[in-house]
Amino acid sequence: MTDDRGVRAPHGPAPARQPVVAHPGTPGAAPAAAQPSDIGSADVHGGASAAAPAPVPLPEAGGPRDAVTRLRAHGCWYPSANPDGTEVAFICDRGGVPQLWAGPVDGDEVRLLDSSPDPVKEVSWAPDGRWIAYTTAPGGGEHSRVLCVRPDGTGRRILAGADPASSAYLGCWGHDGSSVAVTVAAPAAHTYGDVTGQTLSAPGRADGHPGGSRLPADWADRDGHATLLGPVPYDAGPGTEPTGRPADATAAAAPAVRPDGGLSVYLIDPDGLASPVLLTTERHAATLRVCDLSHDGGLALLRRGPRGRREAVVRRTADSATAFAMPVADGDPWIGRFSPDGRTLWLRSNADREYAALFAVALGADGDPCGTSVVAEREGSDLELLALAHDGRTAALAWNVQGASELELVETFPTRQAPDGTGPTRPLPLPHEVVTRIAAAGPGRLLLALSGSQRRPGVWWAHEGVSLLRTPWSSQDEDAVPPGRPPVRPVPMRLTARDGLPLSGWYYRAPGRAPDEPAPCVIHLHGGPEEQERPVLSPLYHELVGRGLDVFAPDVRGSSGHGRSFVDADLGAGRFAALDDVADCAAHAVTAGPADPTRLAVMGRSYGGYLTFASLVWHPDLFRTGVAVCGMSDFLTFFAGTEPWIAESAAHKYGHPERDRELLRALSPMSRIDALRVPLLAVHGEHDTNVPPGESQQFVRAARERGIPAALLTLRDEGHDFLRADNRRLFRRTAADWMERHLHM
Repeated sequence: MTDDRGVRAPHGPAPARQPVVAHPGTPGAAPAAAQPSDIGSADVHGGASAAAPAPVPLPEAGGPRDAVTRLRAHGCWYPSANPDGTEVAFICDRGGVPQLWAGPVDGDEVRLLDSSPDPVKEVSWAPDGRWIAYTTAPGGGEHSRVLCVRPDGTGRRILAGADPASSAYLGCWGHDGSSVAVTVAAPAAHTYGDVTGQTLSAPGRADGHPGGSRLPADWADRDGHATLLGPVPYDAGPGTEPTGRPADATAAAAPAVRPDGGLSVYLIDPDGLASPVLLTTERHAATLRVCDLSHDGGLALLRRGPRGRREAVVRRTADSATAFAMPVADGDPWIGRFSPDGRTLWLRSNADREYAALFAVALGADGDPCGTSVVAEREGSDLELLALAHDGRTAALAWNVQGASELELVETFPTRQAPDGTGPTRPLPLPHEVVTRIAAAGPGRLLLALSGSQRRPGVWWAHEGVSLLRTPWSSQDEDAVPPGRPPVRPVPMRLTARDGLPLSGWYYRAPGRAPDEPAPCVIHLHGGPEEQERPVLSPLYHELVGRGLDVFAPDVRGSSGHGRSFVDADLGAGRFAALDDVADCAAHAVTAGPADPTRLAVMGRSYGGYLTFASLVWHPDLFRTGVAVCGMSDFLTFFAGTEPWIAESAAHKYGHPERDRELLRALSPMSRIDALRVPLLAVHGEHDTNVPPGESQQFVRAARERGIPAALLTLRDEGHDFLRADNRRLFRRTAADWMERHLHM
């Protein structure tokens, strides 16, 4: 289960590694910022706002520093340029963990700006060039904080999220660079109930578990980075009947979701000279991000709402009144920009359409809409990414064409008479299959983060929209994998589900086999479910095919990239059909792969982990084994344990935990656990508060109590995403060992 960069707060023990911070009230600490006097006017949804964040200065942590793991082949992504486009800040994992780096676009002398081991997730260079803001995940968990640092590595400080009970993520900068928008989550309640009415451990207690539940009896000592639990049976623990089934989830005391939540957006001065200004607050919010501010600061473009019901909102900053709202597609959170004069809003939206397109919204002086028109569209393809140059005159459009990207540039010149004025589109050929981010980089220049099936992620720059040049510090193509075994280029496959819905995916054929020789095959299912399988280099797939296993990675219903109807086809009871899609994809792998029907396995992460659990009990005779990664095993326990903003967003997708209780129970793999026949491996990050580790624990426990071999790999210092090189390597090798052992029997 993923949510589009929703804010999460931590639970359980503190992260294993924390940077040294100076807290307010200690020498050298900044004083707590005062609350603005007009908070009430911004609280338009009636909820209490999160406390205004106070900046916390930190010791300098620029490189060099001994890396956790020095990678030969590294990835670079999420670029953000300085005002003249000569330098770029970016995320790079060359030290074994995603960290903040900066350097020239045309030179190889890069510098490490933050050597702490906390993974970096987003980067944004201020328009005036004085600060670089970025988001980190302390301890590798789901809690995030916003920091800033000067381009030379000095002045590092936390802007928001210093309190372990809160969480924060980035919005946009003001156009003069004097402030940056930051979304802050209200602190979670200290205790909450599980679905049986039991009280779970409070965050930070010695007996607390990252997911909020009691540690099982055979939980390993915390002296290593990961633990593979062996054959010792689980202690059933509280909340479980002796049979291993969850206790009655309809108990009167059971809350549907945790009774807390709320997101607030502040404009924060990175210099700390002005107090944070509260822009807006929403109680029970799923997401809330400021995507742009008009040049005069009078209008804010917000992206808000749960999955499947996102919307763009134009709000006046003076009185917090909503001037305009329009549905937008899921996917990239940076949905649009104002024109320099604030009279046109360029927006990526699928309002009243099957596929997202570029809209031009004419705005009055007060932000009210005067007209809306579609200015760029493609039949059968989503507009996936939208970026505008600093002068607002050049738009870069990345289209999703059957999983690959096609990039176009278009000049925009709106006038009072023609607010949707645009020039002809100019295609820009790409050296990689997929564009993951576009950023403006000075006059006539763009930065592109690219990924491909044969290449590590890298950053390229487009000069004058004519040619693409790879930055010298990005990995070369020959460094994609160690020498001797090149990556497998996937082949697209199409099929039809049993109810007639077209499906598709990518097939990776293990090298060294005759074209018609049946091979053991892993059906790999992506997360979301709104994610999409893309033709990019997957170290996991590379590991599996190196063991002689084919991989078929399909898009079952609910995936993005195939139109809004396809995304919505799994809503509610439609999820039963998604489970049938998995079986239909396995059958197609046998007939068209060719996969060996007696040696099939299923594997997936997040929502794909849920599908893995579910497929093993809905189709018990189809697969020989499964590997479920960070998956939900019971929707009711998931809703009770996840973060409130994730629950708000997930209810639209899966069903409401109160109104749709019986449907959620019927869709839960734990409700059919007696049908399980084959061994399974579950993998989870210890700090995952998106899908708490208890979801994997209860399924493994129940499997063992029924005599089914089951193991649980818990990765230390990881959350819902595995970000550290040593943990990612351990995960890949453990999963491949498991598959090889059970499929080559």
